[in-house]
Amino acid sequence: MDDRNARPEDDADAVRVDRRPRPDLFGLTSGGGEGLITGTVVCAAVIAYGAGHVDSTAQLCMAIFGTVLVYWLAHLHARTLGAAVTHGHHPLVALRLALLETWPIAGASVLPIVVLLLAELGGRSLRTAAWTALIATIVLLTAYSYLAGARSGLSPWGRVASAAVGAVIGLLVAALKVALH
Repeated sequence: MDDRNARPEDDADAVRVDRRPRPDLFGLTSGGGEGLITGTVVCAAVIAYGAGHVDSTAQLCMAIFGTVLVYWLAHLHARTLGAAVTHGHHPLVALRLALLETWPIAGASVLPIVVLLLAELGGRSLRTAAWTALIATIVLLTAYSYLAGARSGLSPWGRVASAAVGAVIGLLVAALKVALH
């Protein structure tokens, strides 16, 4: 029998390929994870700077949320205008597309704020809570970078390299914190 023309469905032992799109809870395929990683770096930078300039965890959480919100709105506006001008989309269509692409920037603030609040509830000082949240953002950047590498089909070493780049970015923010305080 000539196997060159055989179709996979003709072979009962053929491996079935699931063509359904995988869920993308972290926004890694819409924009390549750009929003999630950028939002997390913005959070880390606010924690690095803000922890030495606020008096409470609540103020630091407001600084994180406020900064990420303004950054996200600016990015949303820029993407909306860009799509309207470049692709000729109606502004409402462009806004809808921009919302789908940029929501991870705003969503990225949730986990660091939760870590910060949990550390405070655990009785940690503002300084310790801020370091805990900053370390969590480094772990998140590393994990997001690894997952993005995996989603893009990188080899195991490529995934590790992608994760290492995310970790280095987070460590640079931690170095900034040390330099500022």
